[in-house]
Amino acid sequence: MENAFISYYGHRPSQAEINAWNNSFQFVKNELQVNNLFDIWVIIEYELPYSAKRIDAILLGKNNDNIKNIVILELKQWSGAELSPIDGNVITYVGNALRCEPHPSIQVSGYYYYLKDFMDIFSKNCYGIYACAYCHNYSPKINDPMFSYSFHDVISKFPLFTKNDFKNFGMYLKEKLNNGGGLDVYNDFIHSSIKPSKKLIDFTSNILRNQKIFSLIDDQILANNTIIDRAKKASKLKNKSVIIVSGGPGTGKSVIALNAMAELLSMGLKVYHATGSKSFTSSLQKILSSDRVKGQQNQSVKNLFLYFNSFSNTKSNEIDVLIADEAHRLRKSSNNRFTKKERRSNIPQIDELINVAKVSVFFIDENQVVRPEEIGSIKLIEETAKKYNADVYKFTLKTQFRCSGSDGYLNWVDSMLNINDTGNEFLTKNDKMKFIIMDSPEELRDEIRNLNKKNTNSARMVAGFCWPWSDPNEDGTLKEDIVIGNFRATWELKDFNHVKFNKKPETPPWNLWPIDPKCAEQVGSIYTVQGFEFDYIGLIWGNDLVYDYNIHDWVGKPENSKDPVIKRDKNFTIHIKNIYRTLLTRARYGVYVYFVDKDTEKFVKSRIEIYKIKN
Repeated sequence: MENAFISYYGHRPSQAEINAWNNSFQFVKNELQVNNLFDIWVIIEYELPYSAKRIDAILLGKNNDNIKNIVILELKQWSGAELSPIDGNVITYVGNALRCEPHPSIQVSGYYYYLKDFMDIFSKNCYGIYACAYCHNYSPKINDPMFSYSFHDVISKFPLFTKNDFKNFGMYLKEKLNNGGGLDVYNDFIHSSIKPSKKLIDFTSNILRNQKIFSLIDDQILANNTIIDRAKKASKLKNKSVIIVSGGPGTGKSVIALNAMAELLSMGLKVYHATGSKSFTSSLQKILSSDRVKGQQNQSVKNLFLYFNSFSNTKSNEIDVLIADEAHRLRKSSNNRFTKKERRSNIPQIDELINVAKVSVFFIDENQVVRPEEIGSIKLIEETAKKYNADVYKFTLKTQFRCSGSDGYLNWVDSMLNINDTGNEFLTKNDKMKFIIMDSPEELRDEIRNLNKKNTNSARMVAGFCWPWSDPNEDGTLKEDIVIGNFRATWELKDFNHVKFNKKPETPPWNLWPIDPKCAEQVGSIYTVQGFEFDYIGLIWGNDLVYDYNIHDWVGKPENSKDPVIKRDKNFTIHIKNIYRTLLTRARYGVYVYFVDKDTEKFVKSRIEIYKIKN
């Protein structure tokens, strides 16, 4: 197993993983042997589609009626557990500490629904899929918390077996797999086509109708359980609740935010969603413009999507739950140049958000701070929560579902940009994420055009802010601001209230660039793409961030930036690296890059195995 792991992942498994294999799989082997379950195929550490998350084991075979069955198995070494104050979670000793974890049956249910969502094999009725958890070291006590009434329904569908259930577990497996024939089932399963992954923005309306579009797993379940539990109990709790959910690109922050919002709205709670991004919020409002909220005076759903600066005149605890997505974009104050005198406030924006809600939830990625006035941080949220005597709950999402599920790619981006020392110095030739360096901007644009012809609105071009962003022409056309040799391209449509036109622009405004197919030919910036994802991204890497071989490090070049705010920033290099990190992590399947600076291209190529092999 260890050699197979190294061959696939390019690095050794951790000692904890090796210990888990040695400790747990002997129990699975014993079950199969004692119950004479032969010709059963077992997949160990199966990697979920579009994710680096692995299922402990999948057992494949046929039952006595010759029906092909697949059994998902979650293995736990737990020896004890207590009820958590959070519904759906338990407290157990794991990782050398007492930790809050999802109940094993709830955890394995996430894998069950995830596979059913993505594997085409399960849309056919001739296959059975089951899931269970096996805590082989766990001896239940009388009225054991793991079997409390609150878990009755989930255990009935996704059984939990313990140390005392050797016989029962064997009977469960025999019922599903007694007729062997595992190779046939394995071949069908492993060669099943995988359905395309889902773009959040395409399913927002469905989610808010409380349809289960995305299956949450592991740390996502833990965070979601806490949001729902604290919201349900808010009226009975003495203190406010502040929940902080941090995670890198594609870890499901916005999915949890919208899933939780939908469930809470269905309970009749007063819930608002807020961001600091005009592009993200206005796109959601546009998509949801015709949707209504049941049970809330038929209120338009889009009115529940606001901005961080929308709450300066809202009373304390007037809202049940405030969901603050993209919380790294918090500002010091909600005042801006358009704020009327009577509405101006001296209260910090973070105070306003915590003050107005009984439960406030902050989704944050501190490495996506891209402007000097953005001050959102975990420390700031925690310190402010203490001022309000709030109970604080913190979660870190580690499993990501973008970039073809490649943790290696994300870690490589952080390492390559010298943001974090992740140990992933090179992008391996086996990486699932496509990363292609283009010889010209024309070639890059052609590739993005072809991708959009195959699948409308699936790809976008983006660029560093190294060219001016001009007002549209008087005839309503966009100026070709981006010039590289003979290459010409336009940015998104700039606000034009002050421009006199012979003919108004027909293209949508910049804040709808991510969702409107009419914008596919335009180049987006960090301010329009942040918070969104596409199947493919074509990046023009400008000369505002270059690699300097003289000092062997990255150098930010404010003189090459056309961003009027960032170019004056003393932390320019930090923010410009965060910008390119964000741009490089907007795609689900592949990134195409053209480099203006050839030394930068040379360095990035030196960190990619496939280019090293060619050279």
